[in-house]
Amino acid sequence: MRIGVDLGATNVRAGVVDGGIIHKIVSDPFPYDKSEQETIDSLINTIRKVMNSNIKGIGIGVPSIVDARHGIVYNTINIPSWKEIFLKEILESEFQVQVVVNNDSNCFVFGERYYGEATMYQNIVGVILGAGVGAGIIVNNMLYEGMNTGAGEIGSLSYLDSDYESYCSAHFFQRFNTTGHVLLLRANNNDPEALRIWEEFGFHVGNLLKAVLSVYDPEAIVIGGNIAPAFNYFAKTMYQQLDTFLHPHIIKSVEILVSRKENIGLLGAAALIP
Repeated sequence: MRIGVDLGATNVRAGVVDGGIIHKIVSDPFPYDKSEQETIDSLINTIRKVMNSNIKGIGIGVPSIVDARHGIVYNTINIPSWKEIFLKEILESEFQVQVVVNNDSNCFVFGERYYGEATMYQNIVGVILGAGVGAGIIVNNMLYEGMNTGAGEIGSLSYLDSDYESYCSAHFFQRFNTTGHVLLLRANNNDPEALRIWEEFGFHVGNLLKAVLSVYDPEAIVIGGNIAPAFNYFAKTMYQQLDTFLHPHIIKSVEILVSRKENIGLLGAAALIP
C-alpha cells in the first residue's frame, strides 16, 4: 500500500492506494496563505489521517518546480511561504517511509498512463487546464521531467500579447469578468454569450495543442484540469484550429483524450513509489 497526495491551491487530498484502487481518502482545506510551519503542519496532519503500518511510501504532487531527486520544492506560486522546502526530508523524518515528491502535472500524466485514459500509449502529454496551464510528458513509458521538473511548463510559452496561460486557463475568463464554472453552467442552459466565449477559448486551446505537437509529437494528448468538463463546448473550435497544423498526417494519428477518472493525480502520485 502507498499513500498518494495531491496538493492543490486551496485543498489537499491524501489517499491509501493499492493496485490502482483508492481504499481511503481524505480532503482537507489547505492554509496556503499561512506560514511555512503552519502549512507543513497542516499537510502532515492530513497525511496522518490515512497513515497505517502497511504503508510502503508516500508520493506527493505539488504545483511547483521541484528538485525531484532530492525532494525539494521551490517558489510555489500558490503557497507564498514555500520558497525552498525540503519536503522529502521533512516527511520521511515524520513518517519513516520513503517519500517521492514531483510536480502535479507529472503526477497527472503518470496516473493517466497507468490508470486512466492513456493506458494504450507509450508517448503521452497530459495537459492540465485550470488555474494555470501545465503539462506532464511521458516518452517511451518514462516520465520526462527535465532538470527541474519544468519540462511541461508550456503555459509560460509566449502567445499573442502574453503567454498560453493567459488564454488557456482561468485567466482567460477573467477577461469577461466571470469564471469557467459559471460559463459552463450558462452554456448548459444554451446561453449564447457563454457558448461564444467557449468557442473563442477552444481556438486558443487548439493553438496550444499545436505547440505541444510541434515540441513533443506524442501518440496521445490527455486534457485534464477543472476546465476539462467543458470540453464539449470548446472541442469544435479546438479541432478546427488543430486542422491548420502544418503536418496533417500527425493530426490524423494523434489521439486527443479527456481525463475521466476522479483523483487521477493522487493515483499518479502514489504510483511514483516503486
